[in-house]
Amino acid sequence: MASLYTKVKKYLEANSKTWDAEQDNIKLQNDGSGDFIKIWSVSGLAEPTDEQLTTYNSSATTEESNHLVRKTRKKAYGDIGEQLDEIYKDIDAWKARIQSIKNANPKE
Repeated sequence: MASLYTKVKKYLEANSKTWDAEQDNIKLQNDGSGDFIKIWSVSGLAEPTDEQLTTYNSSATTEESNHLVRKTRKKAYGDIGEQLDEIYKDIDAWKARIQSIKNANPKE
């Protein structure tokens, strides 16, 4: 299940709006029984209902999964300087290593 943050982000994107962290136009809170929208001040867009947010669950889950895959791949790829050195020394070995990392961490 996707986080409320990601579902709200998807709702905003679908309605050509953005989350303005500097303006604090949206605040989420958790009172111990789950996350909820505490503040909603998005000009021209009503606060989403639970039903509306549920429609973004699939795409939000995919986004979160792919973010985790990118993070895992980035760590496995290693330092860019070391990669460049590896490419210079043996580009075929580098290609094989990168492909094995991608195969082990597929995106949805």
